[in-house]
Amino acid sequence: MPQDEAVIGRTGEVLIGTRGPAGPGEVLVRVRGGSETFLAWSEEPLPVGATVLVIESRGCREVGVIEWVDPLDALGDSAEAG
Repeated sequence: MPQDEAVIGRTGEVLIGTRGPAGPGEVLVRVRGGSETFLAWSEEPLPVGATVLVIESRGCREVGVIEWVDPLDALGDSAEAG
């Protein structure tokens, strides 16, 4: 199946929690000027509302994801404290 390279490196939000190796969840990813949903696989279970980073396309609207914390958010906290 062809990969969807446009989604790799994009962030999204978990709509239906992933179950790690037991099965996929669903994520909403900001891509192509809008938002699209994909089946999402992760190594560890991820809860609804978690922010994720798409690390791979598995073809036909399926992606591999990891939990994501934007490193720039930490810089914002430091600037506010100073």
